[in-house]
This record gives sequence, structure tokens and C-alpha cells, in this order.
Amino acid sequence: MTKQILFTFAIVVTVALPAVTFGAKFPIGHKHESKPEIGIYELKTGDFSVKFTNWGATIVSVFLPDKHGKVEDIVLGYDSVKTYQNDTTYFGATVGRVANRIAGAQFTLNGTRYKLDANEGNNTLHGGAKGFGDVVWKVKKYHNEGPSPSITFTYRSFDGEEGFPGDLRVTVTYTLTGHNMAVKLRAKALNKATPVNLAHHSYWNLGGHNSGDILSNEIQIFGSQITPVDKNLIPTGKLTSVKGTPYDFLQPASIGSKIKGLPNGYDINYALDGGASKKLKTAAIVHDKKSGRVMELSTNQPGLQFYTGQNLGNVKGKDGFVYKLHAGLCLETQGFPDAVNHPNFPSQIVAPGKMYVHDMLFKFSIKG
Repeated sequence: MTKQILFTFAIVVTVALPAVTFGAKFPIGHKHESKPEIGIYELKTGDFSVKFTNWGATIVSVFLPDKHGKVEDIVLGYDSVKTYQNDTTYFGATVGRVANRIAGAQFTLNGTRYKLDANEGNNTLHGGAKGFGDVVWKVKKYHNEGPSPSITFTYRSFDGEEGFPGDLRVTVTYTLTGHNMAVKLRAKALNKATPVNLAHHSYWNLGGHNSGDILSNEIQIFGSQITPVDKNLIPTGKLTSVKGTPYDFLQPASIGSKIKGLPNGYDINYALDGGASKKLKTAAIVHDKKSGRVMELSTNQPGLQFYTGQNLGNVKGKDGFVYKLHAGLCLETQGFPDAVNHPNFPSQIVAPGKMYVHDMLFKFSIKG
């Protein structure tokens, strides 16, 4: 009989950073002198710990034991906050105002054409060159004691930032309960209708951040359809079935067993079964057989971007380890990419005074 030990944690990230005092501050230079200082903050429950920085409301480490009790960091990242400020991989970041891609870096809303920052060819990726993953957030609340430690980051996005309309107040709350990690993303449109699509961008490697590639990981994705893309990774507007294709992970399978049919690896949005919902639904389950670690991700969002890190190439990460091809995988719960230009996709428009609500729950366990 399979032995299964359940853990529950609300985003507990622990990175191999130099020892710092909780909430330790780092100077950020004259360019950001009017901004809050950048710090490292830790949440911990037992032998699970997570560290964050308010640069990009980013998870920098998640320490979790394996089936032998060995505790390892299971997210990719860097040793210093400064390196996160120069990062191009979005390691652990909260990305927005609109995550993923917007075709032609433009969209029309209520008769007005908005031109955005084009930071990936002619398109906008993850909010532009200076999206939410590249700004300093304020720490609104920080409770690192008790059975449910939590931290809340907040950011005020201004009208016209990276070309997006309206002022937006954004919060991200990470909470650990047992060994579950809950993530709550909220955004309130203050004065204009605006698109909002936030995503969490950790690169996971359940074998440990320095354990090599993730191709042996077994994954199950609860999405019967994908939104196919063109050569620039822009959705065509269609939805197609995964059955009979390398995208079919309706039943658990190793990533390596199917990735050979995709020369560029996985970087695709799944239309999750059940669509957008008020309640959480399971989006994906990942199992690393060698360590025994299991991660189950639930969300209320309609989409899930599955990315296998094919753009990683000799990226120097924690402890001097060099991340290479497929060193980590991303599971980004989200609205559909380029939804602002596809009326048939679930809308991402938030009206003035209304709230964007995005919830995630990461459940960690051991099977082996």
C-alpha cells in the first residue's frame, strides 16, 4: 500500500539566502528612494518555511522535507535581492497588471485604443518591461507567529502605467496553515475600467532547486482543452481538445514521456475543466517519485499556463548552481492569454469600484 503523508502550507518559501533577520532591509538606490525599502521576510510552520521579498511580491524559497525527512528548497531563485532586481526569468514573482501575452501590445476598451509597452517583440508580456514583478511593494501586514502565519504585500498602480488605464490597488496575501500554502490576489479598479490578470510565477522543482531537470516529474492537468497559439505564442482564439496530443495530461504521466513531441517544450494555456468558479478546483498535481514530494494546486481561475523552462540556459542561481534547460516548471493560474483581444475568452475587465479575485491553494504531501 502506498504510504502518503499530508502536509499543508500557505506559501512557505525558503531560499538559500545569507542569514538575515526577518524583515531585514536592503538599500535600493536613489532611483527608488521614494519607495519602501526592500526586505526579506519569512513564514514558517515546523520544518516548512517560505521566504519572500517585497521586490515583485516574490517567493524566493520554499523548504520542504522529502520522504526521507531531508529538507530542501524546491523553487528556483537567487542568493541576493539585487539579483532579483536584474532578473529576466520572473523567478517567484507576482506578474501583472496583465500576466502572459497581449498581441500587438494594444487593445480597445470602451471605444478607446490603449497602446502598451512592447517588451517581447511587438507584444506585451507580463505587464510590460516594468510590470508588477519589477516594482517595490509595501508590506501591509506581517504575522510570522502562530498556526497560520501570513504576509500581505500591497501596490498602487497608477493610471497609464505601462500603458494600462486607471489606478489600481493590488494586494497579495500568502498564508501558511499546517502545510498548505494559500495565495490570495486582489485588485480594485479605482477610477477606470481596466484589464487585470495576475499570476504567480515560481519555477518548481520538487526534487530540489539544484536537482537537475523536471522531465521525470509526473504531472496531471485538469484541463481537457488548450488555447492554441501562433509562432509568437499568441492565442488564435480557438479552443482545441488535448486528447491524442502531447498536451494530454488528463491522466498522470511524466513530462519527459510527452515533451519529445514538442521541440520547444511546453508553454501553453490550459482551459481548466469547470472554468472560472467561486470555489477552488484542482488545476494540477505534480509528483517527484525520487523525493516523494507531491504538489497539488487548486484555483478559482479559468486557465493554467504550463511552462517547462525551455528559455533557461546557464542561469546562475542559488548557491552558485547553474540552472539549465527544463530546470523548473511553472504552473501559472490565470485568465486566458490575450483575452482583451478575444471576446470569446473569459473577460478580464474590472469595472471601477469592483474587485478582481484570484485564489490559489498549494497542498504539499509525501507519497512513497
